[in-house]
Amino acid sequence: GPVAEGNVGAGAGTVAFGFKGGIGTASRVLPESLGGFTVGVLVQTNFGGVLTIGGVPVGEALGKYPYQKAILEQADGSCMMVVFTDAPLDARNLERVAKRAFMGLARTGGIASNGSGDYVIAVSTAESVRVPHNMEEPTYSPTLLHNDAMSPLFMATIEATEEAIINSLWAAETVEGHRGTMEALPTEEVLRIMKEYNRLEKE
Repeated sequence: GPVAEGNVGAGAGTVAFGFKGGIGTASRVLPESLGGFTVGVLVQTNFGGVLTIGGVPVGEALGKYPYQKAILEQADGSCMMVVFTDAPLDARNLERVAKRAFMGLARTGGIASNGSGDYVIAVSTAESVRVPHNMEEPTYSPTLLHNDAMSPLFMATIEATEEAIINSLWAAETVEGHRGTMEALPTEEVLRIMKEYNRLEKE
């Protein structure tokens, strides 16, 4: 079923791009001609940058810059990203997939600032790459995806990571704490900005 997003779990106390951050998810399914594999991404957003959605400088339009004095303390943090796929990948290609998640982070305006501890964990759930338990043979031969078939997975990872980060902001709600109030992303204003840039159809 659907995964809870926004102000849930470890996302309850996070801030991203100067707005309330949280938990976000997204996925992609490759067409059968490209293997039919699924890529799922879960993120916890707690970092700075200038929010960009679909190439639109939303953060700039909303006046949220990471190094304005008013939100300087919100420039750092950590974006935690977990990528799961059923594609049969070994550790080397999982590392390559993990690196593409950072490209998705960059597409949202994240800058991996000096104090930001961003990291990615990538996992394959394919049965063919699991090490058999209590195997008698000294060696085994896993079935692995060829390097030449990796590019569609890279694109899927980038897109899903980007969308998961945006979803975490979209689902988050304004919170009040002992340090004050952290406002959620003003979604209606964001939609207006997206229409101005012709990224959404105007009514």
